Amino acid sequence: MRIDVVFAPQSVAPADVAGRTVVVVDVLRATTCIAVALANGAKAVLPAASSDEALRIAQNLERDAVVLAGERKSLRIPGFAMGNSPGEFTAEAVAGKTLVMTTSNGTQALIAAQGAREVLAGAAVNFGAVAARARAALADHGQVLVLCGGGDGEFALEDAFAAGRIAKALLPEGGLKAVEVNDAAVASLELARRYGERWARALKASSHGRELAALGLQADLEACATQDSHPVLPVYADRRITAYRAPGEG
Repeated sequence: MRIDVVFAPQSVAPADVAGRTVVVVDVLRATTCIAVALANGAKAVLPAASSDEALRIAQNLERDAVVLAGERKSLRIPGFAMGNSPGEFTAEAVAGKTLVMTTSNGTQALIAAQGAREVLAGAAVNFGAVAARARAALADHGQVLVLCGGGDGEFALEDAFAAGRIAKALLPEGGLKAVEVNDAAVASLELARRYGERWARALKASSHGRELAALGLQADLEACATQDSHPVLPVYADRRITAYRAPGEG
């Protein structure tokens, strides 16, 4: 069995994800918003690489059924209905809607994971659901990669911590002696050891967390640090992220 962590989507190639279950984490804030939106009844989330691509995708959908969401430099893109704050994705705003989303890092990571065996969007808010699915995948086919959104191609503490939490949840009996890991996974596990279950402390310690606080977005930090508040399992396939439903569910 093997667990790898990659700290930014710019560092992953198609061959790295092929045949694997990939968990994409962008805790501040894209994968958090995706989980919140789907838990609140959004039909699907369509990630776009740029604002121009998001506009093109939206133009091909029914106007009343689509919502544009996205940010650049942590702020809502002008002309878009929503930004990247979890509190925006209420049931009143998203239920029954298809969201077209573009963000600085998270949607880039999701797009980079295309071609994987399975792609999951993970965050604190749906940690338990994602960890359980990834644990089953590791037992089934022995390959899980956690791909961090990072920050403009660089290491992001909050995502590496989330990756470490996921990696820790996946470790079989026997710990690191029973599984192969790369150095990034070892470093992420160390972050998980340092911060434990204190999501808020890790998020607030990160440079992006400090940036959001300076912008007056402390409520976003609190929402993003609340474990299992929205226990949905977002699965990305065919350029669409939808909530997983077991066979027989409505």
